[in-house]
Amino acid sequence: MLKCRTVWKKLAPLARSSSTVCRQNVRRTVLNNGRTPTCVPAANMSTGPGGLGGDNLKYVVMVGAACVGSLTYAYFLLKGDQKRYQERMEEIMTRSQRAATEEPAATIQSEPPAVEATKTQAVPEPVPEAAPSLEKSSPPAPETEAAVASETTAPPPAAADSTPASLKVPAHTPYLLIGGGTASFAAARSIRARDPGARVLIVTEEPDLPYMRPPLSKELWFSDDPSVTETLRFKQWNGKERSIYFQPPSFYINPEELASAENGGVAVLAGKKVVHMDVRGNKVKLDDDTEISYDKCLIATGGVPRNLQVIERAGEEVMKKTTLFRKIEDFKSLDKVSRNVQSITIIGGGFLGSELACALGRRSNESSLEVIQMFPEKGNMGKVLPEYLSNWTTEKVKKEGVKVISEALVKSVTCKDDKLEIHLKDGRLVKTDHIVAAVGLEPNVDLAKSAGLEVDSDFGGFRVNAELQARSNIWVAGDAACFYDIRLGRRRVEHHDHAVVSGRLAGENMTGANKPYWHQSMFWSDLGPDVGYEAIGIVDSSLPTVGVFAKATAKDTPKAATEKSGTGIRSESETEDTATSPEASVTPAPPVTHKDDYGKGVIFYLRDKVVVGIILWNVFNRMPIARKIIKDGEEHADLNEVAKLFNIHED
Repeated sequence: MLKCRTVWKKLAPLARSSSTVCRQNVRRTVLNNGRTPTCVPAANMSTGPGGLGGDNLKYVVMVGAACVGSLTYAYFLLKGDQKRYQERMEEIMTRSQRAATEEPAATIQSEPPAVEATKTQAVPEPVPEAAPSLEKSSPPAPETEAAVASETTAPPPAAADSTPASLKVPAHTPYLLIGGGTASFAAARSIRARDPGARVLIVTEEPDLPYMRPPLSKELWFSDDPSVTETLRFKQWNGKERSIYFQPPSFYINPEELASAENGGVAVLAGKKVVHMDVRGNKVKLDDDTEISYDKCLIATGGVPRNLQVIERAGEEVMKKTTLFRKIEDFKSLDKVSRNVQSITIIGGGFLGSELACALGRRSNESSLEVIQMFPEKGNMGKVLPEYLSNWTTEKVKKEGVKVISEALVKSVTCKDDKLEIHLKDGRLVKTDHIVAAVGLEPNVDLAKSAGLEVDSDFGGFRVNAELQARSNIWVAGDAACFYDIRLGRRRVEHHDHAVVSGRLAGENMTGANKPYWHQSMFWSDLGPDVGYEAIGIVDSSLPTVGVFAKATAKDTPKAATEKSGTGIRSESETEDTATSPEASVTPAPPVTHKDDYGKGVIFYLRDKVVVGIILWNVFNRMPIARKIIKDGEEHADLNEVAKLFNIHED
């Protein structure tokens, strides 16, 4: 109303002047015509309340309405601008206050992990891992020295595991690697080699940075260092010392900094599990409901140790006294158990079971520990080695101080008087303090259902093509991949070197290489420092085999081989080599004087008269030759002549 009155006061003089002009015009008209009009519309020109209105009044009303409308529009417009201005100022003030409060909070939050690390130093964890590794790595840049120093004072697992509480998980990453094992690390290294500016995020359920698993059942058990469970450093057969971690913490960048890293890098999000995968939306969900989108993804989830159903049904008390050996924590736990019990029984005669039996058997020579190994086959490695060599291996394991029970099928397991009683189907009874179940690996395919990925019904694992591709932007590598081998057909392999080879190939294909899997990965096993073998292709004792052996010398041992090559993890050098027209030894093959003397030799596995697998028994640094023989896929009339390619008869 106040606005209307103000407008009226301004318009009133205009209306009065208009009325006066109209009266003057009427008078002039009357004088000119010489007569007085009957009705003079003076009242129509009145500006008072009693006016009946007219054309001029309509004009005034229209002008007034336009002015009122304009003023009303301007009023609301100014009011809205003022409101938006106030909201903007409040937002700016709130932002500055929040920034001021977050800076002290960040300073305060950076201190508890250090205090926490100090408090947990008494817990056995790989604290010194980073510092010794940094001695071999290149010096850090000056601006990162402080960060590296702070990282090396705490164990890698603690450094990785303390991040989820305060860490901001990147919402998007160009390369997402699910799993923190050998395959993921090999893929990350391959991606960075082909795309130096790539940003790679590794999400792993374990609290540790990527590490190699073979030493957990091999070299670590032969270490003289009493703190080996803390350092996780070991001496290789060649005498050189190294850590089981592929790289120290300084190699990786913080996941929080991944998106803004100018030159990219590799970040590890430890202690997090991917529980759901949206293939169409190109994103995954973590166990804390965090979502991460990706451009390209690698599934390298590995596997989970199998257990015997009779043990699972035996109850919690039996399960507490059973170890499923796979991770760092399993190694630490079994090492502690072996020092505090009188008897350990290993169920399984494969690679892992035989390696652990020899390792614990060697320890039993220095203590009163009883080590028992039982398996359903007739001898150690019965599913891999031909029977005669399996029996020879069994005798070798016995000499290491292991009590071997062959053809043993477990019927039930019970706990009585704090002792485990293993009842066999043939009526035998074995009493022990602890059980190690080494009966194989189950590929981890938990994401198959949510992702809609195919699982192979015969071999298990994610079914992929020769390029290790499950979808247009999803690859699978390592133990979880059931791939098509262009030479040997569909396969699934559970070995360290396969994880290296498949991870590297997947990384190359994720950057556009489109290469098929043709490189035959190898695997190896050492029964202590004196007996070892390397294998490639399909090695199955059910296949026909031909073995060519010779007398071993002092240099035909894993220890001597690594001293010569300078490598401890043999696949690291073997996978880089290629065979070129090998020259056969001209020395004739001497007859084996003792039929049970298997010092060194070559075992060929045949399928349709074609060599599909080869084991080099105490023969080292010849894997490229074996790889070429399998790749050629030819029939050989005399495998004794082929064996000469490996120079096994040279002294």
